[in-house]
Amino acid sequence: MQITALSGGVGGARFVRGLVQALAARPGALSGDAEPAQVTVVGNTGDDITLFGLRVCPDLDSVLYTLGGGVDEDQGWGRAGDTHALLAELGELGVGPEWFGLGDRDLATHVARSLWLGQGLSLSQVTERLARRWGLPEQGVRLLPVTDTPIETHVVVPDEEGGERAIHFQEWWVRHGARLPASAFTVAGLTQATPAPGVLEAIRSADVVVLPPSNPVVSIGIILGVPGVRDALRGTRAPVVGVSPLIGGRPVRGHADACLAPLGVEVSAAGVAGLYSDFLDGWLVDHADADASYPSRLPVRATDLLMRDVAGATRLAGELLDLAGQLGRDARTVDAGPAAS
Repeated sequence: MQITALSGGVGGARFVRGLVQALAARPGALSGDAEPAQVTVVGNTGDDITLFGLRVCPDLDSVLYTLGGGVDEDQGWGRAGDTHALLAELGELGVGPEWFGLGDRDLATHVARSLWLGQGLSLSQVTERLARRWGLPEQGVRLLPVTDTPIETHVVVPDEEGGERAIHFQEWWVRHGARLPASAFTVAGLTQATPAPGVLEAIRSADVVVLPPSNPVVSIGIILGVPGVRDALRGTRAPVVGVSPLIGGRPVRGHADACLAPLGVEVSAAGVAGLYSDFLDGWLVDHADADASYPSRLPVRATDLLMRDVAGATRLAGELLDLAGQLGRDARTVDAGPAAS
């Protein structure tokens, strides 16, 4: 059983952790296979940024730390119990930016990544090394960056002279809390990017493809923007099932509403489903959104979407697996045609 998940940062990482727990509790539940399922996580790299000469990959690191048991649970990102002595000393030296709070232990990851990239390894190879450090293979999880090509998301915002300027997504998101009105998002390097080794195959050969509750514009949207990924989703025989990142028109966390507005997309579970309508086969929404108008013929199931803890994420992942299993059974029935009399 092969499951592929397209993941952003905190929400995606927490959902994937719940998915691993749910699969461990019922091996073979979807396929009848006694072997445990294998999970491939395709991680967003559009959030990546170079700070202090180091390459930082926030979404990949959130998956690594969350699955590896080292994440700061309150924040959902960074290392648990981290200190900030290095950042404080850099501030004393007048070296910024001061608004991106890299902890000392977290910085070790970025130093290692930057060192290995400088030695000629690809981001995929570096991520594989980091995944081994955090024990992901032992959990049946493979983490792939969506592309080895460096890409960075920028946000077009007003400048002080009445015009517009582009700033890095992290500055908009972290420093300004997404409060600066955005008129557009642009991703440097995206049109030249190619999917990292194994990404398209993971989608095409999957038994289930999962969209966790991640930002539909700057997380899932960036993954879909890498040439070839969206086509692979359209062409896979696996059911593609997703979880809405919005409840009652509001993001569960983060600023998805501020990202959808510049696209002219309705800030709702239905609006997000519309972004995926060319490949989405099933959609999990909150009870608050059960009666909304969704794309025609899209199976929608309502539940409690809040992942208050690991148990809540495991429950939610289990419900998504149930929906995927039902879609798979329905597809097999259609393929088989009417029973012979």
